[in-house]
Amino acid sequence: MEREALQECILHFETSCRRAGLKLTHQRIEIFRELAISTDHPSAEALHGRLIARMPTLSPDTVYRTLATFNQYGLAQKVETAESQARYEVVHERHHHLICRHCHDIVDFHWPSIDDLDLPDAAGTWGRIESRNVVIYGICG
Repeated sequence: MEREALQECILHFETSCRRAGLKLTHQRIEIFRELAISTDHPSAEALHGRLIARMPTLSPDTVYRTLATFNQYGLAQKVETAESQARYEVVHERHHHLICRHCHDIVDFHWPSIDDLDLPDAAGTWGRIESRNVVIYGICG
């Protein structure tokens, strides 16, 4: 992510935290910053490993709780996977995911024709739809 785009993303994050009544702690800002520049949809463990060198007092539990808070307030998204380890991302634009069942790599892709389709009537009468996305599983090559 380019420096200007990252600064804009961090500014949006800070504004969103203030609106939600969340304290802007150093840990929250650094966890968000690392997640925002990540392209590999890291787990809490992976984020902790990346941050521990510059934040030696950061506990894994803090990373887990912070990511749960980010997800709850829409500041980051938990990527639904078949594996037991949760993965996260900061959503910069609408996209979907390809997930390898072998190496667990997650790749973003765009599918505008699906995004523009109306939902089937059964889905429309089900209740309030909050989000929709496509997750495709397979083996990468």
